[in-house]
Amino acid sequence: MYRKLTLTEITWLESQNCSAKNWRNIEVVDDFDSRFVKNVHFSGFIRLGKFDETFFLAGGIPKTAGIYHATLHNCIVGDNVLIENVHNYIANYTIGNHVIIQNVDSILVDEISNFGNGTEISILDETGSKTVKINNWLSSHLAYLLVMYRRRTALIEQLNQLIDRYINKKKSDQGYIGEHTTIRNTSLIRNVKIGDYAIIQGASRLENGTLNSSKPARVRIGYNVIAQDFIVLSGTTIEDGVQLTRCFVGQACHLGKAFTAVDSLFFANCHFENGEACAVFAGPYTVSHHKSTLLIGGMFSFFNAGSGTNQSNHAYKLGPMHQGVLERGCKTSSDAYLLFPAQIGAFSFIMGRHYRHSNTSDLPFSYLIERDGESFLIPAMNLISVGTLRDSLKFPQRDGRRDPHQPDFIRFDLFNPYIAQKLSKGIEILKSLREKAGKDLSVYTYQACKISASALNKGIGLYEKALSKYFGDVLQDSSKNQSITDEGAGEWLDFSGLILPASVAESLFDRIENGEIKDLEALANAFGEIHQNYPAYERNYINSRLQNQDLKTIIEAGKAASTNLNKAVYEDAKKDFCYPFDFEPTMDDFERNAFVASILRKIEESDLQTSK
Repeated sequence: MYRKLTLTEITWLESQNCSAKNWRNIEVVDDFDSRFVKNVHFSGFIRLGKFDETFFLAGGIPKTAGIYHATLHNCIVGDNVLIENVHNYIANYTIGNHVIIQNVDSILVDEISNFGNGTEISILDETGSKTVKINNWLSSHLAYLLVMYRRRTALIEQLNQLIDRYINKKKSDQGYIGEHTTIRNTSLIRNVKIGDYAIIQGASRLENGTLNSSKPARVRIGYNVIAQDFIVLSGTTIEDGVQLTRCFVGQACHLGKAFTAVDSLFFANCHFENGEACAVFAGPYTVSHHKSTLLIGGMFSFFNAGSGTNQSNHAYKLGPMHQGVLERGCKTSSDAYLLFPAQIGAFSFIMGRHYRHSNTSDLPFSYLIERDGESFLIPAMNLISVGTLRDSLKFPQRDGRRDPHQPDFIRFDLFNPYIAQKLSKGIEILKSLREKAGKDLSVYTYQACKISASALNKGIGLYEKALSKYFGDVLQDSSKNQSITDEGAGEWLDFSGLILPASVAESLFDRIENGEIKDLEALANAFGEIHQNYPAYERNYINSRLQNQDLKTIIEAGKAASTNLNKAVYEDAKKDFCYPFDFEPTMDDFERNAFVASILRKIEESDLQTSK
């Protein structure tokens, strides 16, 4: 309960160099203690909590809660808040309990604000044909629909209505600073809503945004950060001079070391430092570390950019309208370059410079390399790369999300029905090339790429082994024996981390278009239900592919294929221990390597199962 100040309290406050436009506009809790309010000017409507707690700052320095050397206008201050040395003022904010605000310039709301919600950003196409309205409920899957299904106008219209409905609820002329938040040495915070337990230390300027911090997953904003028109989800750190304009940053991301971004989306567990992003759709686990790296007009996920990686989205003369899609798990070497439009298959490795608009979507796990100015494709080579296996194992281990609410539903499996259909398509394409062009050719051409005859033949064999391994692994997994649905038999899709049957996606689209899904929370729950049903969908896919076949034979073939691939990966791993320097690691070091040991165990297990 709040009450008016007593005359004694007013007198005491005035004796401590406090002033107010109207003392009657100030309300306090019953156990308010005026001793802890000094050198403060009040205007507008003010409510103050109690001040009976001592903080211990870094280094053990004690500080008593209270308000010292500040100007407050239209503010509600919670219990045991410490506010000191506000050089200009704090205006139109509700400040939660146990907040520390020290050495700031201005914290204000100066208009009715959505706090970043509804900011439109141009993704992939800088000319604005693909826009996303960022919001607190945005997931990589919702963003994928908004960007990649523009021609389905009824779907896009309904999704934007759901977003607009949510945005309208966020309008307010009052900002919020959540409980246990710390704000120090920061210049300007304007029209920003801040969640619980956030840490803002040394930021230069934050304008029109939301920091969705929480107790289990703090948001940390560090020195010299400038952000304008943004949404940041829980568990994310942004520090060391990062500059963001019109950006969404998802859960457990890390942006640092003077990285800059404009009109870009970063979803769960992205890590960006030094370089630059523009009009980028960075799906889960997109990583870029290097100063000379520019990502522009591209869609990525589980991606690692080598130093100097670059793309061009000005293919011709109509402006930066062209886009590229690097499907999940791609990597680039140092100085790799792609001229967009281009589409690269999952888990591919790109080396060199490529100007011919390659489309290798149906040939995953490939090397795309430059040779004498031409783009050469080596299909399936990444299936026997130790790096591919290592990446597939490290992604779930590096999941930094601690918030119980997780909007991005991520399928980590290296092999899944979406990848399996690509493997099948790859086999079909390579065999068709060989049959139509003739078996006597030394080089084949596919989608602006050259493929040598030996690479083509080896690729077919590797794709067949990978497919056999996948089918055998799923059939052996007893947890995937039960099916609660008949969905999954046909085509599959990857909605930036969410792997699902196309038929399930169509059902979801119908529910959205007919108004059955009424808000963004319901849509998030629908994505979650699809993710939860994945094992059943996958089993149906396997059953549909293996009708009237002897399952025991398939399982045995899968074991043999698994052993074969693991042995190839083992041999690939040896290459890291074969350099002729005087400090070279020994083979004993190789055998003791934890990752190599895990491969050996897989080989032994496969050999044991095959012998039974």
